[in-house]
Amino acid sequence: MSVLKRLSVAFGGILLLLLVVVLGRTLVFTPPALALADPARIAPAPPIDVEVAAQHLGAAVRIRTVSHQDAGEDELPAWQALHDWLEATYPATHRALTREVVDGRTLIYTWTGSEPALAPVIVMAHQDVVPIEAATEASWRHPPFSGEVADGAVWGRGTVDDKGSLVALFEALEALTRAGYTPRRTLILVSGHNEEVLGGGAARAAALLESRGIKAEFVLDEGLLITTSLPVTHGPAALIGIAEKGYGSLTVTAHASGGHSSMPPDQTAVSTLATALVAIAAHPAPATLDGPTATMLAAIVPSAPFAFRMALANQWLFAPLIVRTLRATPAGAAMLRTTMAPTMLSGSAKENVLPVDAIATINYRIAPGDSAAAVLARTQAAVAGVPVALAWLHPPLEPSAVSSITARGFALIAALAAEAAHGPVTPALMIGGTDARSLQGVATDVYRFQPVTLAPADYDMIHGTNEHMTLANLGQAIRFYARLIRSATD
Repeated sequence: MSVLKRLSVAFGGILLLLLVVVLGRTLVFTPPALALADPARIAPAPPIDVEVAAQHLGAAVRIRTVSHQDAGEDELPAWQALHDWLEATYPATHRALTREVVDGRTLIYTWTGSEPALAPVIVMAHQDVVPIEAATEASWRHPPFSGEVADGAVWGRGTVDDKGSLVALFEALEALTRAGYTPRRTLILVSGHNEEVLGGGAARAAALLESRGIKAEFVLDEGLLITTSLPVTHGPAALIGIAEKGYGSLTVTAHASGGHSSMPPDQTAVSTLATALVAIAAHPAPATLDGPTATMLAAIVPSAPFAFRMALANQWLFAPLIVRTLRATPAGAAMLRTTMAPTMLSGSAKENVLPVDAIATINYRIAPGDSAAAVLARTQAAVAGVPVALAWLHPPLEPSAVSSITARGFALIAALAAEAAHGPVTPALMIGGTDARSLQGVATDVYRFQPVTLAPADYDMIHGTNEHMTLANLGQAIRFYARLIRSATD
């Protein structure tokens, strides 16, 4: 036999062996076991009036609890107006639950159970909303603070993020309290007043609960949702956040002597800063397939094409392909690594004056498994030799712990989410931030899920133009919260 023929036979044998190994691993691959509560054990929804609830949500939208980056711009009376409105609109809830105000505007409601020794359940929704971007009001189909009910939806800032959840929770509580329900397990509702600016109110509420020795069974806050089209499967799926990224903003400062722009030196503060930013951008955090993202991908397998199962079961061979595919979109890339985004720049106050200091702010979202210290070390290494100073704008927040996908809390949320989605449930990483991060010390597990259904094309309205909550989603959210609260506390 010629050498060429022997090589061909050997190569064919290797390919056959490789195929056998790949197919074998694919066939025995087992997705993670997700807990799903027995539907028979989940409480039915109480009667609700979605039309009335829509009017209530519209009224809440008209109360302008806008959190600005500069807190001095906030209209403080708006929060008191919202608190008064909640009390007037949901009287049965306010008779059954006790209310406390923390940090001036954050609310804590407690519905004491008949067996207070049981670990309580905590639900959350924040009161504040983001501002309307300048010069975009004319692009809204309905004015952004009108709360108009039109075209099958409630329109305005906060209808989805997050007054929609706040109103849905109170509608659910009002329905349960009016029906005479008494919980066996205590329920606590925490509503932060400044989630959109790092959530100091929720942190104060958490500190108070922790000082009382409270250890909740689980927390449910806003976060991920039901999508009509999950990548890979292209079908509906409910995404439940089991962890969220950390948060930190790093300032990069370049110093120079300044002077008149007609006599610039070879190197100015701005050019030094530009050199540093290019160097930082050229050294991103490594992309990895682990943690909550790995759990999410594995959970998709039963609904995914065979080729996806094969790739995931054989990451030793296909991991680079999976990473490259996810990195094709900003959202996919954010699930794989700590992200960095230069967001703010400052220099001279006048066009013909060289700045003494040129400053950039880089916003980091820190992935589980990474840390603020590691981010700083990587950034320092990237700008080695460039005369800039690095400093955290405020103390960074570390990534959250990863919550259980087999606990009772997850099982209840997942069962209700699957029913609403008419599709599979998958755990996932929350790439944004929520008030729930502050509650880690007072709960065994923390989940991030909002029971609304959106198509990918709708995602941009959150913090964007034409934010709206459909009546179908509002009804779905009220029923979800009512059933979850009763099932979790009964």
